[in-house]
Amino acid sequence: MTDSPLASRLIGLMLGLAIAIASSAVDGQPRHGHALLGDLKYGPDFSHFDYVDPNAPKGGTVKLGTLGTFDSLNAFVLKGKAAVGLGLLYDTLMTGSLDERSAQYGLIAETIEIAPDNTWVIFNLRRAARWHDGTSINADDVIWSFDTLRAKGNPNYRTYWADVDKVEALAPDRVRFAFKNGNNAELAHILGQLPILPKAYYGKTEFDKTTLEPPLGSGPYRIAEVDAGRSITYERVPTYWAKDLAVNRGNHNFDRIRYDYFLDETVLFEAFKGHAYDFRAENSSKNWATGYDVAAVKQGLIMRKTIKTEAPKGLTGFIFNTRRPMFKDRRVREALSHTFDFEWSNANLFYGLYARMDSYFTGSELAARELPTPEELEVLKPFRGQVSDGLFTKAFEPPKTDGSGQNRAGLRAATQLLAAAGFKVKDQKLIDPATGQQMEIEFLIAQQLLERVIAPIVRNMERLGIKARIRIVDTSQYQSRIEKFDFDMIVGGWPQSLAPGNEQIDFFGSATADLEGSRNFAGIKDPVVDALIELVIRAPDRKRLIATSRALDRVLSWGHYVIPYFYLDTNWVAYWNKFGNPPTTPKYSVGFTTWWVDAEKDAALKRGETTLKAP
Repeated sequence: MTDSPLASRLIGLMLGLAIAIASSAVDGQPRHGHALLGDLKYGPDFSHFDYVDPNAPKGGTVKLGTLGTFDSLNAFVLKGKAAVGLGLLYDTLMTGSLDERSAQYGLIAETIEIAPDNTWVIFNLRRAARWHDGTSINADDVIWSFDTLRAKGNPNYRTYWADVDKVEALAPDRVRFAFKNGNNAELAHILGQLPILPKAYYGKTEFDKTTLEPPLGSGPYRIAEVDAGRSITYERVPTYWAKDLAVNRGNHNFDRIRYDYFLDETVLFEAFKGHAYDFRAENSSKNWATGYDVAAVKQGLIMRKTIKTEAPKGLTGFIFNTRRPMFKDRRVREALSHTFDFEWSNANLFYGLYARMDSYFTGSELAARELPTPEELEVLKPFRGQVSDGLFTKAFEPPKTDGSGQNRAGLRAATQLLAAAGFKVKDQKLIDPATGQQMEIEFLIAQQLLERVIAPIVRNMERLGIKARIRIVDTSQYQSRIEKFDFDMIVGGWPQSLAPGNEQIDFFGSATADLEGSRNFAGIKDPVVDALIELVIRAPDRKRLIATSRALDRVLSWGHYVIPYFYLDTNWVAYWNKFGNPPTTPKYSVGFTTWWVDAEKDAALKRGETTLKAP
């Protein structure tokens, strides 16, 4: 958030309209769901989501692979490295639909009530809601979860819930959250995502410590086995209290889900081909193009599928840590963006399979790809003189090359920008004017496969006189250094939804730039960005949200905080041929949670595996 007088004036102009429109959308009456923008697809009597098979068989085991290690079963604090999959243990007040862009339906909460002026929200809990030990989930659990997560949990919770003034129990099954003001329409939606934790259990267990003791949950799975740092297995809870709710029918079909950890990406891939695990979301163009030329694919034992979804891609890229003095000047960051020759890399490293990212909202209507519309210019006009003049008259584009690999024009442009920022070349070394020393840049990574992507950038940086290097660390050290912002550059990014809001503070707000554990990896501290984030959060309708999001996109893009990466407009998945899945794929997800183990395919696969050997 920001205390900028300019931001306050802009928010004031929009507040009256926002409240008026919000009043027409909510009336304080109990509802079975809530759509942040637009209408709910499913009515109060719906029996299941359209993208599931409500009669999907239950059973079987699915094996999954992941990188790294873990030393904790506590996913709510920064301490330790939490195991993957822990979200399976906990239910939230509401749950989302995978074929709607901003909808939630009741889970622990049977209904939701929102004040006409957006100053409070009430969740009415289901009396049937239970913890795995059979005890009831009640208002005290909700209040304790909120208070504890805000006080002792990941700092992100404090950012998201900053506008909550008070939470109270109106009855054992009725909880009211009061807000500091009514101009944050997204807040009720965010609170619906609150994971509910058992107050009584944590009365005997320290909440904010790392632990390998399986915690008490309420979700569809519980922990069955833990091999610290190596594997974790979840088992479906047959008495799960919510298994027959409409939001869960056709979901959570595997009896057991096992995650095995691997320390190296190459080993992880080879393990899949040897059937050490069952399902893989592929993100390597080299693997996809050349790595599946194996007997199991030819025999139909491994299946490959390209799945198209409408999920927004957000932005991934090589992120500058602007807390480092050498990256403070925007011209330096823009200069270094010329060191990534995407056209050459796509042709020579990526088999021509990728497109270039050019927006913080890649893959959605929120991306600012063309010239600013009149609505966007209205949003941007108050910031003239504080942002790059170019964004008013040009669409942002990452640097392009001829693909030859020489990139002479790009490096000349980089040299000119660096000279304008005061950098000089002496004895083939780029001298930082602030230190009088050669500029040095370290890329911090935890995946060895990224080396081949970064190595050409390092070579181009060296041609500019920069001492550049790649540092590979294990996943635990990587996580620790990221949380403490101890890096020069990383490969990272920010996922985006079709309804951006309060999470933008965590991504790009000044308030989180120095907050350890936040996702403001770039360390952005810009009052204009803060003001635009506020306008995104307070957007009263879809038209205004699009205009303010695109304005934010332009300001961030022209700030050159990131060298944009590349992306696929489809999803690559590979899996051993043991699964069944519904005929309909959800609009915004691959939908793997709706798949099931097909007993006949599983048996046939086991018979066909006899000639294959795992590595």
